[in-house]
Amino acid sequence: MLKELTRVKTKLFDVTIFQTPEFRQTKGYRQVYRLSMEGVDHEECLYSVFATFNVPDLIPKDFSGRFIATGDILFIDEGRKGQYYYQLQPGGWKIINRIQIR
Repeated sequence: MLKELTRVKTKLFDVTIFQTPEFRQTKGYRQVYRLSMEGVDHEECLYSVFATFNVPDLIPKDFSGRFIATGDILFIDEGRKGQYYYQLQPGGWKIINRIQIR
């Protein structure tokens, strides 16, 4: 009973992955995949997407991009609650302005 009362509620996040055609490019980001990911917050969602798309056995069959790597961008859309862009940098995921997607 106590577990049910203290259980953390998860949300469904709409996640879009943007990648450049070639690794290490800084321009030309294109949408390569869109999915719904369940998680408690953005940090857990980012971790789950990174873990899913960097293990060959877990990658969906219809995914046309490459492994998630430095420079790739994840877009999390929460509808009226906001839209958030995260870029994978050497120190981890950093929130960025949408203007950087070209």
